[in-house]
This record gives sequence, C-alpha cells and structure tokens, in this order.
Amino acid sequence: MEEMKDIVLEYVIEEYLEDEDEEIGYDTPLISGGIVDSFSMVSLKRFLETKYKISIPDEKVTPDAFDSVNKICTLVKEFVE
Repeated sequence: MEEMKDIVLEYVIEEYLEDEDEEIGYDTPLISGGIVDSFSMVSLKRFLETKYKISIPDEKVTPDAFDSVNKICTLVKEFVE
C-alpha cells in the first residue's frame, strides 16, 4: 500500500501542484484544499485505471473519495486483487 501511496502522491505533485515548494502528504486535502478540481479528478481516475488495470465505477468517483492520497488508495484497493 505504501508503494501505491507514493505513486499517487508523485502523480498528484507532478500533475496538479502549481507551487513546487508546497509540500503535501498522504492526508493533505486534495479536492477541498483546491489542489485537484473536478476535471482533474477525471484524469486522475484514468491514471489510476490505467496504472492498476482496474475500472472504477463513476458512482465511486466522489470528491470525498478523492480528497486525499490515503482515501484514493483505499478506493483503488477495493478494485485491485
């Protein structure tokens, strides 16, 4: 799970963080903190589905489920064997 967290965190930093000096962690609020918006949530979902060869149902892709790296990894883990 730690490897997955690092992969997701690195993706978020590279794709969505505008200030390179800003530090975020596994529990940093991504949606409510304004780092990831609803459009970015869709691209993040696609990244996760491609990376882990899974399909995440749209009804599971909620702002709450994508609000932190920990929450995202918990969701992804539901679909990874």
